Amino acid sequence: MSETPEISTNDQDRYTVPALERGLRLLACFGPEHPVWSAPELARKLDLPRSTVFRMLTTLENSGYLQRSGTEYRLGLAVLRLGYDYLSTQPLAQLAEPVLQALCDELGMTSNLALRDGTSVVYVARITPSGAFQGAVRVGSRLPAHATVLGRALLHDMDGAQLRSVFGGEELPQFSESTPRNIDELLGLLAQDRERGYAMGEGFYEPGVSSIAAPVRAADGRVVAGLAMAIPFTELGPEKTQLWVEKVQAAAAALSAHLRQQHPDHLR
Repeated sequence: MSETPEISTNDQDRYTVPALERGLRLLACFGPEHPVWSAPELARKLDLPRSTVFRMLTTLENSGYLQRSGTEYRLGLAVLRLGYDYLSTQPLAQLAEPVLQALCDELGMTSNLALRDGTSVVYVARITPSGAFQGAVRVGSRLPAHATVLGRALLHDMDGAQLRSVFGGEELPQFSESTPRNIDELLGLLAQDRERGYAMGEGFYEPGVSSIAAPVRAADGRVVAGLAMAIPFTELGPEKTQLWVEKVQAAAAALSAHLRQQHPDHLR
């Protein structure tokens, strides 16, 4: 049997469907910072004719990916269904649920799993005890990687060159007094995290919330996810913290082992 030839860049361009690419670019415009757009705004943003944008909007609205109210558009329920379908088919999210549940049951705290998407972390699994502290994030929430403890777990192994490539330069956006202002400050935090084997922060992103996070690794040793526990300030204490650190590290190690055993070729 002959091997499948690699596809060159020219071939990839040849196989690209321009209309579909434009539609996906249009959908990508919608987000927390700009959840509602009009057709003229999108035409200016994408540098496309209004007639083209209007046809794309109509198609996406008819398919349920956009909702229209007057002359304004926002994401539709089909995007949510697609997102949940993605999460439900991710081996990591499936493998993580019993591990997160066990951690939550044992310690009575919210446990999370997140993946990195560029400069962001995306929460893909979350277990919250009934009636206990929950925090502001939900499954599907997207937060800045450099400004969150979970993000530091996902950036755990990166050096300066890799971080500058990911973030596109030296300066980093500020979200709190604890946020590193540049790559060098982030490198300092990551060095501390590597030395102790986990990441921790008190109010690092969300006021009143502390987190402990550890990296989850694939069979080849790459960091593919971050596993964390969210803790309210009122629960903090040296003895408890050491126990929590050990439990979070053990949960991350257990999930890494499950991933190596059941999905040795997992790529992220």
